[in-house]
Parts: sequence; structure tokens; C-alpha cells
Amino acid sequence: MQYTIDSIGSIKICQPEEGYRFSVDALILAHFVNLKRVYKIADVGAGTGIIGIILAKRYPEAYVTMIEIQEELAVLARISSKLNNVEDRVRILCSDAKEFHDSGYDLVISNPPFRRPGTGKMSPMEKRAMARHELSLTVKDISQLSQRVLKHRGRLYMIHLPERLTEIIKIMGNYSLEVKRLRFVHSKIKAEAKMVLIEAVKGGKVALKVEPPLFIYREDGKYTEEMELIYKL
Repeated sequence: MQYTIDSIGSIKICQPEEGYRFSVDALILAHFVNLKRVYKIADVGAGTGIIGIILAKRYPEAYVTMIEIQEELAVLARISSKLNNVEDRVRILCSDAKEFHDSGYDLVISNPPFRRPGTGKMSPMEKRAMARHELSLTVKDISQLSQRVLKHRGRLYMIHLPERLTEIIKIMGNYSLEVKRLRFVHSKIKAEAKMVLIEAVKGGKVALKVEPPLFIYREDGKYTEEMELIYKL
């Protein structure tokens, strides 16, 4: 497998030259986490480990479990954890998230495949298809896992498509996960939202906060000030 080592701020990530490579979605999602203290984190569908590593460095007391079904990506996540000197607090499980059983987690986070099978353009490459379409990991799978492993009042963080938001809220509600905070992500000020950031609380009461939108680009095509800060990590 051919791979590259890429730097994002102070973080180094090992990722394949072809196939799955992390996008800005992962950085935005990690930035959305706003907890003061975290001790136990599960990164579901971790890919090459970008989100889990960001959180491991942000929360130096936390232990991170990364769950990734693709063996090649799990291997690269292990390399990345060593490159960032967090390997003593990170474990990578190459397994199906549906088979993950543990408890006591403060935080579950996932940047999952967005598309249902049969919708959108399916990549002919199996690895890219798994990253984009719900072939092995669905919102229901993540919600079931979160109900199993989160502490009472533990948090689930996810980024997804706005067009599926009502479906996601319904699914999460079926697993005792109350959506408490939303933030819509737009490419530019006049563009429709392209993504939505979601925070749900296990056993939370009904109350929803919609935060001001996040804009990725200015009208001149350059990153907004907030995006520049996100990239600095």
C-alpha cells in the first residue's frame, strides 16, 4: 500500500495515496466538541485516525478507542498515533462497530458514510464506496453503539447531511439519544447548508440549541477566519 504522511497544524496523519483520505468534515467535527473534561472516547469509523488523534491531543487525560473495519486504514491509524506520540492512550480495533461492546464512555464521535446504498454515485472502488455509502456503518448502528457504551448524560457527536436530519433525530430518539445542539455548515454565505453538526445526549431532556452557521469560504474563495483557526489545531 502506498501512503503519504500529511501535516495539519501540529498533527501528522498517515493516509493512502488512493482511496480514503480525510476531508475538512473531520476537522470541523472535532472542532464542534466543546466538553471541558473527557476521559473515555470512542471514534466510530475512525479511518486513518484524524479525529481520535485531535481529541487525544486536546484532552491529555483521555483514552481513545478507534474502531475501523478496514484493516489497511486501521494499520495507518496505528502509525499516525505513534507519529503524534499518543499511542499510549489510543487503541485501534479493526472490527465491525456493531460488535463493539464496552461501557463508561464520555463521548462517542463519528464521521460516518452519508449516503444510503442506491443513492448518489457509487464509487467503483470498494474502499471509497464504504467511506461514502452506508455499506457497513449506518446512523442506526452508531446510535445503538452509543446507547450501549455511553455513560448517562454522555455525548454523541456526528456530522451528516442536512437532508437526513429529521431521519437522524428520529433514529437517535429511538435509542435514548436526545439531540441537544445543531450547527449548519455552509460553503459560502449565500449557499445552502452542505452539512450539519449534531450533538446528542444519552438520557437528555428535550431542549435544542441551534448555533450560528459555520461558513467555510469567504466570497473571494479564501477560508474564513474561523476555518483558518480550525486548520491550525
